[in-house]
Amino acid sequence: MTTRVHSFPPMVSGSPTILILGSMPGEASIAMNQYYGNPRNHMWRVLYGLFEREPDEAYEDRLSFAASHGIAMWDVIASCEREGSLDANIRAEVPNDLPGLVKEHPTIRCLVFNGTKSNDTFKKYFRDDKTFEGLTLMKLPSTSPIPTKTMRGTADRIEAWKAILPFLT
Repeated sequence: MTTRVHSFPPMVSGSPTILILGSMPGEASIAMNQYYGNPRNHMWRVLYGLFEREPDEAYEDRLSFAASHGIAMWDVIASCEREGSLDANIRAEVPNDLPGLVKEHPTIRCLVFNGTKSNDTFKKYFRDDKTFEGLTLMKLPSTSPIPTKTMRGTADRIEAWKAILPFLT
């Protein structure tokens, strides 16, 4: 059955320099009420791996770790119809107010798209929005647990995500 799902509020603390944008939280993340809450998702292992650390167990500690490095998180999509967790099943999406968030946090210098769907949805709704002029826009491989030809595991993703290091604090 297709249901309407909603993203979380933005995770923003302090003066972020980078905004990581997913498409829409999966069912496991929604059930846990946590960004990247699916234990099979690579996001937290990737972010900590950039600093050669193991992820903290507690979600609040993970959020603090991200914020301490200038990382904010949100989703491009505010709500959508979706069966299951796959991005391919997203329909009738409504975008989040990304221009508003970036204007509210002018320290953000880089938008990172966690996979193709977030990047494509951003382009669909915000391609010509002047708010994003001067920002670095970076599409990186999804941290989804689904392997691809080039992204088999966490180590592959850490290597690709090293591109964000110059923007971290």
